[in-house]
Amino acid sequence: MPETSLETKLVELQAKVDAIYTSVEKTRKYFLWTLIITVGMVVLPLFVLPFVLSSFLSSVTLPAGF
Repeated sequence: MPETSLETKLVELQAKVDAIYTSVEKTRKYFLWTLIITVGMVVLPLFVLPFVLSSFLSSVTLPAGF
């Protein structure tokens, strides 16, 4: 009888561990995509900004400077 109870508890414990693993993987993917979107929305524009700004400034100052 104790072996059956122990086996039942192990099966229940394994099911809980599997559920926790699934939840952790979903959380990990959520954080990964949050990082990717943050880099895309903050870091990449900072790299593009100098080129756009220099192009804009050259087009604004060119007609005024003849």
